[in-house]
Amino acid sequence: MENKQRKVNKTEDEWKKILTPEQYYILREKGTDRPGDYGYTNHFEKGTYFCTACNAQLFESNSKFQSHCGWPSFDDAIEGAVEYKIDKSHGMIRTEILCNSCGGHLGHIFDDGPQDTTGKRYCVNSTSITFKKGS
Repeated sequence: MENKQRKVNKTEDEWKKILTPEQYYILREKGTDRPGDYGYTNHFEKGTYFCTACNAQLFESNSKFQSHCGWPSFDDAIEGAVEYKIDKSHGMIRTEILCNSCGGHLGHIFDDGPQDTTGKRYCVNSTSITFKKGS
């Protein structure tokens, strides 16, 4: 992770104590969930999605859409909640999205989202988010 000043700062040992091995792999080691219809991929209740690691608000349910890509997809994030970083891994150039509060890896953002809104697709790992029902 970069040396950016974070609201939530923990050592990697501290993260290992509070996250499951799968959560640690996704959020701290920049892993990726397997694609599929599990987790929050087909979840469309009204509410807010939070960072699994630090509980920061990330996405509102009204920005979620069905992209058929195998991961939860949003067309926008809560203002200031997400950090964007160029990712040149795996022979590609993509934009990684991270929780601005703790630096946890969320997924990537692409320019193939709904054209009637932002045109963006925040492709998010289900493991990196939790959901709280709301009105």
